[in-house]
Amino acid sequence: MIEWAWDVLLELLDYVRTNYDPVRDTIDIVAVTLGLYWLLLLIRGTRAGQILVGLLVLITANFASQTFDLVTIRSILSTFMQSIIIIIVIIFQYDIRRALARVGRGFFPTVSAQEESQMLEEIVRATQTLAQKRVGALIVLERETSLEDQVEGGQPIDAAVSKELLTSLFLPYSPLHDGAVIIQGGRAAVAGAILPLTLKAEVPEGLGTRHRAAVGITEETDAVVIVVSEETTAISLVMHGDMVRDLDAPRLRELLREILSGERRDLADVGRPARSAEAPAATGRADAAGARSAG
Repeated sequence: MIEWAWDVLLELLDYVRTNYDPVRDTIDIVAVTLGLYWLLLLIRGTRAGQILVGLLVLITANFASQTFDLVTIRSILSTFMQSIIIIIVIIFQYDIRRALARVGRGFFPTVSAQEESQMLEEIVRATQTLAQKRVGALIVLERETSLEDQVEGGQPIDAAVSKELLTSLFLPYSPLHDGAVIIQGGRAAVAGAILPLTLKAEVPEGLGTRHRAAVGITEETDAVVIVVSEETTAISLVMHGDMVRDLDAPRLRELLREILSGERRDLADVGRPARSAEAPAATGRADAAGARSAG
C-alpha cells in the first residue's frame, strides 16, 4: 500500500513537472476554487449541502472499493457512478436554477435599495399590526430560489407591498387569510398559497401548522419567512429551517435588513433558535384555528 501510494505520488510529480504552466494553470486552479467556494456558500444550510456530503461519501467508498478490490461493493457503486451526472442534475435541479438566477440578477437587479427598504418597512408595520390584533399571518420573501415548484394554489395579485394590503389579506373575513402571501421581486405576487410542511419529527412546543409550513419552505429553498402566531401573538423569523421567536418590530426590521443585504447568512447566533426544542409535532395545537395556511 505504501509503495503504491509512493508510486502514484512520483507519477503525479512527474506529470506536474512536465505539463504545468505557472500562469495558465494557476489562473485555472484559482478560478475553479473560487467557483466551488461560491457554490458551497450557495448550498450552505440547505438540504443540498447534506446531499452533497452523501454523494462524496459514495464517491469515496467507490474509490476505496477499487483500491482494496472489494468486488461486490465495486460492482454496485460502479453501476451507480455510471449515471452520476444525470443523478446530480436531477437532485440539484433547484440549486442549479438558483445559481443561474443569482448570476442573472447580478446583471439585471430588479429591486433598488430604496424600494427594498420601503418594502421591509411595510412588512414590519403590517406584522406588528397583525400581532396586536391577534391575527395569524405567514409572509414569504422569495430570494434567489424560485418558489414556483414548492408552492401550491394561491391567488395571483401582483400588487405593491403595503401595510394595508397585508393586513387586509390576513384578517379572518378575507377569503385568502388561510394561506401564505408570497413576495417576489418586491411585490406581493400570490396570496392564499399553500406551503410544504416540514418532515421533522419534532417542532418547538406550542407551534402549529403555520410554523411547520415556514420551516418546510425554508428547508427546501433560501426563502425568508415571517410568522405571526394567532394564539400567542409572537412574531417569528425562519430561514434555512432555523427559527427565531418572540421578535419585536425593531429587531425584526434589523434582521430582515441584514439578511437581504447579505450581511447575515443564518440565524444561528440570534438568541436561541427554536429548532433545538424537544416537543413533538403533535403538540402543535397553537395556530390550529386559521392555521390551515399550509394545508
